[in-house]
Amino acid sequence: MKHRHRLSAVIILNFIALGAFPIDSSSAEKRPITFDDFIRFKRLSDPQISPDGNRVAYVITEMDLKTNRSRSDIWLIPLHGGEARRLTTDPGSNSRPRWSPDGRRLAFISTRSGTPQIWMLDIRGGEARQATHLAGGAGGVVWSPTGTHLAFTSSVFPEYRDEADNARRIREHHESPVKAQLFTELLFRHWNAWRDGLRSHLFILPAERGGQAIDVTPGDFDTPPLSLGSAHDYAFSPDGTKIGFVRNIDPDLRKGIGTNNDLFIRSLADDSLAQITSSRANDNGVYFSPDGRWLAYRAMSRPGFEADRCQLILYDRLSGNSRSLTEEADFSVDDILWSPDSKHLYITYQDQAWDVLARMDVSGQNLQTLLERHVIGSPTLSPDGATMLFLAQSIHTPAEIFTLSLPDGKPARLTHANDELLARLDLRPAEEFWFTGAGGERVHGLMVIPPGFDPAKKYPLVMLIHGGPQGAWKDHFHYRWNASMFAAPGYVVALINFHGSTGYGQDFTDSISGDWGGKPFLDLQKGLDFLLDSSDFIDGERMAAAGASYGGYMINWIEGHPNRYRCLISHAGVFDLRSMYGATEELWFPEWEFQGTPWSNRAQYDRWSPSTLVQNFKTPCLVVHGQLDFRVPVTQGFQLFTSLQRQGVDSRFLYFPDEGHFVAKPRNAELWWRVVHEWLDAYLAEQ
Repeated sequence: MKHRHRLSAVIILNFIALGAFPIDSSSAEKRPITFDDFIRFKRLSDPQISPDGNRVAYVITEMDLKTNRSRSDIWLIPLHGGEARRLTTDPGSNSRPRWSPDGRRLAFISTRSGTPQIWMLDIRGGEARQATHLAGGAGGVVWSPTGTHLAFTSSVFPEYRDEADNARRIREHHESPVKAQLFTELLFRHWNAWRDGLRSHLFILPAERGGQAIDVTPGDFDTPPLSLGSAHDYAFSPDGTKIGFVRNIDPDLRKGIGTNNDLFIRSLADDSLAQITSSRANDNGVYFSPDGRWLAYRAMSRPGFEADRCQLILYDRLSGNSRSLTEEADFSVDDILWSPDSKHLYITYQDQAWDVLARMDVSGQNLQTLLERHVIGSPTLSPDGATMLFLAQSIHTPAEIFTLSLPDGKPARLTHANDELLARLDLRPAEEFWFTGAGGERVHGLMVIPPGFDPAKKYPLVMLIHGGPQGAWKDHFHYRWNASMFAAPGYVVALINFHGSTGYGQDFTDSISGDWGGKPFLDLQKGLDFLLDSSDFIDGERMAAAGASYGGYMINWIEGHPNRYRCLISHAGVFDLRSMYGATEELWFPEWEFQGTPWSNRAQYDRWSPSTLVQNFKTPCLVVHGQLDFRVPVTQGFQLFTSLQRQGVDSRFLYFPDEGHFVAKPRNAELWWRVVHEWLDAYLAEQ
């Protein structure tokens, strides 16, 4: 045990050595985190560098228990450090700040007039003015490189004639006393919303007052695509004469049974349209090179598989040829950025529980790692190409904005939005561990020790199981399944990236398909054995497990097998695979994972369905589900709770009529944490 804890200390020092997250070692004066602390954290997002390279606009979101909603405002800070100041103070949501090319104005999305619309703010002073008044709202605003136009998305009925017609249809839809709908095809609902016949279209609007918005993606299609898109699915060409975008025209995708998105380029002069990709697999992301020669995007290879490896593809706009720059690399590309001279590309990708920022030549050669073992997001490059800006976070530190001097500098912290609160809290960094899992393969995990940790004491353990299932526990500050909040009562928290997790090579990710209760279940058992053998501060008699989505499925699977847990928590978990298929929306997912439909491959659905194991249910279980969850419909939770009750198993059902797959509202989150902590305490407290 003592040797193990010395190893842990070395790992913590390695985290400190990275320089991104300095840790105050005076934990003796600090205290465990509470929900009141947790809900007060300021959530930073979407940093944007001004065209002169001197300032950064970004968003801070704060949760308000009184109003039971969030509030977002736009802030401004000098790129190389200084005082941050708030630009918006309206009680509505103000987000997505985008600089005009001359740096004088910010376009942003605000709900201050009642619906999300584009607003414009002169950075030199004055009041913001509303630029759109659309019945379908406006979102995702971007500037043309010439500064003459804005592109944005809005919801429309696909057969509408003009804005007045669309506004009338939307008004009649909302005001009609008859709420019945006649469905004629899939997909009639998605994630947590009914489709209502509306589509997302891409519009172009003159940046000056008085212009009319023009729909550049008419038809019965969505732009950006309804699912499996990226964060950058439309962009102007550098000369502003064309716009590239991603949309789904494949009937299979529109019915929820395919993953095919494609890239298109429309000329704004003659309205001509060119389709750039034709693969039946998923293509997304639109990244024009600054010189206009190239178009970079992400592409998968296997139709129907949403967790396939994303390769970086380069399309030559002169020859019309495409080539992969990462064909031989065993990672999936996330973010893509161009250098100002169009000679290099910057990419991010997941590696184990962290992210890597790397640079490569436009030839696809000379891949150079610039930053690793950090969890980063929203990278953006200064106009001179000398500074990379990004969000960075860890399991014990909320996201803040950092800069990186290129090509090989060290990260420097720019914002300090949560320092005052963090200084009072005893939040422990993640410690990593490896063990031999299913098939003799190495499996990775993270562990968080509780506040006030004393290696001479015994602590209960809570095993957290991630969703996806092709996802991963990363070293990040999760705002729903927060490891520090689980550790706060005095628990050791374990997070294992079992077979199927991302960040460990595509073969490892693929291995869960058709094997949901196989290798991942064995990994979790072996990981628990490893922790008990190597860490004698864990009380093997007081353990619990919790998970959501696929993690909830695994909790249900564990429920049906002999286990060592005193209690379980199943949030939005899949219980019966056959009924799940008939009620979920993205059908490509179960059809890939279980190699067909319930009637074409019934054996697979029956083999891995926890509903077939109800006779074995014995472990006390808290069930959590939301009415608006269309991914894992609430009936899965109803069936699970009914089965537990009929088996005489101690169980509770925390039901949210106003939540979907996630618990998002502040007061609902407060209730969630209270019930979860009370449930764990009831079974993990010392007898």
